[in-house]
Amino acid sequence: MDILISRPLPGPAPAFLRERGHRVTMLADDRPTEEFRRELAGADGVICLLSDPMGADVIGAASRLRAIANYAVGYNNVDVAAATAAGIPVTNTPDVLTDATADVAMTLLLMVMRRVPAAMRYLAEGKFKGWKPDLLLGHDLRGKTLGIVGMGRIGQAVARRAEAFGMRIVYHTRSGAKAGLPWPAVSFEKLLVESDAISLHVPLADTTRHLFGAAELRRMKRGAVLINTARGPVIDEAALAVVLAEGHLLGAGLDVFEEEPKVHPGLWQAPNAVLLPHIGSGTVETRTEMGMMAARSLHEALTGGKASHTVNPEVYTTPAWRSRKW
Repeated sequence: MDILISRPLPGPAPAFLRERGHRVTMLADDRPTEEFRRELAGADGVICLLSDPMGADVIGAASRLRAIANYAVGYNNVDVAAATAAGIPVTNTPDVLTDATADVAMTLLLMVMRRVPAAMRYLAEGKFKGWKPDLLLGHDLRGKTLGIVGMGRIGQAVARRAEAFGMRIVYHTRSGAKAGLPWPAVSFEKLLVESDAISLHVPLADTTRHLFGAAELRRMKRGAVLINTARGPVIDEAALAVVLAEGHLLGAGLDVFEEEPKVHPGLWQAPNAVLLPHIGSGTVETRTEMGMMAARSLHEALTGGKASHTVNPEVYTTPAWRSRKW
């Protein structure tokens, strides 16, 4: 089979596919979108990234395409309904990036609460003349309430880490309390007004786009912290920039952005915003395993099997998938 990898991947995933007899083309990171679409037209399978939109028009133009492996947990860049109608399984890479992303969420929380960027600037600008009792005072995590919105694998991993710092955990999900969890589920309103810090771990959907807009941000406790390692559009960045400038929130820590890779200029101007370039899963171990997970799932799909981590399992009952000759 002809496999397209939309951008360079770390680790042995391309070699894994070649060893199984597939012809692999891996595009450069700075290639134009047109090149991706042109190469996709001749591919049987693709490993794509969140930065590669796979809308209905793209899928429809790729007449040979039999499988899509998305190199991420989220797959809002793929029109799953269009893929399903065409008999194309779509896979993702769950679980493997849970710990790495939870670590970055805690990193952002600590950096905001302890004013790390301000401290680094203070030192770099030559202002440090010695220890003082009131120098760059931050806030303890111990005794504070962390509200987690979305209590999947990553949310639970963040909760466990925050507990180790002595934080109290509450959470909210649209589906209500989750069985077996030791932390209390609360209403969205209660979480907003009681949390000293809020960490977001929800997928991007119509119901979560701008989940935190101007009204929600202003209902947060004064002096609270907002952390986002989920998807950028969950927050209205323009509204967040205003609330930060007004001083209603202590700060915000963001690893994802509404119009990524663009960052709202108001956030650049906010000294109480910690901004990272989407490095949530950015460890050698995690990114390598993500590539291998995508490659294994793609190989399974292209050899007629029901691929691991298929996000649209209903595809295997469609006439379009059943009619394929493997």
